[in-house]
Amino acid sequence: MNIDQVLDNLIIELHLLDPLSSLVFIKLEILLVHGVTKNNQASFCREFEEIGSSYFLISMTALLILIHLATLLNSSLAIRKLLGTQMNIETEFIRTSCGTTTDPGLCMTTFSGYASEIQASPKLLAWTALSVSLNTTRSASTVIAKLSKSHGLTPKEIAAIRDCVEELKDSVDELKRACDEMGSGGGKSFELRMSDIQTWVSAALTDEDTCMDGFSGKYVNGNLKTTVRRQIVEVAHLISIALTFVNHYAAHP
Repeated sequence: MNIDQVLDNLIIELHLLDPLSSLVFIKLEILLVHGVTKNNQASFCREFEEIGSSYFLISMTALLILIHLATLLNSSLAIRKLLGTQMNIETEFIRTSCGTTTDPGLCMTTFSGYASEIQASPKLLAWTALSVSLNTTRSASTVIAKLSKSHGLTPKEIAAIRDCVEELKDSVDELKRACDEMGSGGGKSFELRMSDIQTWVSAALTDEDTCMDGFSGKYVNGNLKTTVRRQIVEVAHLISIALTFVNHYAAHP
């Protein structure tokens, strides 16, 4: 139930107790809407009493309702303030972490939406970055594979696309292994597990460079090269960001 519903119900209940009291509470509602964030509980009660004195002596029932409402409002404001503070801490963690990457803008845009899930955990940040990189690489592979069916491509262009798709498939496999290993809790030592993850992510980053090498020749259509490059650059930047977070977690678990 929101505050408007609470106020409406209280006005009805007070009117049944005393028809004049509901008029006072309507004025109290106006006070709440315009001033509750500026007044503490004590001054809030004094405002209510001043308004009410011109109509009736405040009954014990109305006073108890007021105290309950004021406490409820103060608790609600405190909770919102606490949540806001917590969200600022989580967002600041993302911002600080992104500042160490090669593309802070892309990093912040991509991962700020995961702040509440990541909180301030280097492990969750690294795992999230790996997961996002994996999904983005899969999407890029699908887009580039469809390009091979475009009309007017030369045999060399088709071959370059197919080679790139194969490189992306390798990246998907490597990133998936890294994600799985990051989520693994047993077996290997922490150092060995992180070493494997770093190796796989580094290999995935190399795959993107190899993909673009196939489109470096003059025989490749400019529009095709631009389309492929747009996909690969985003993937490469996200994998690079993920590797930064993995390296940081490996050094500071």
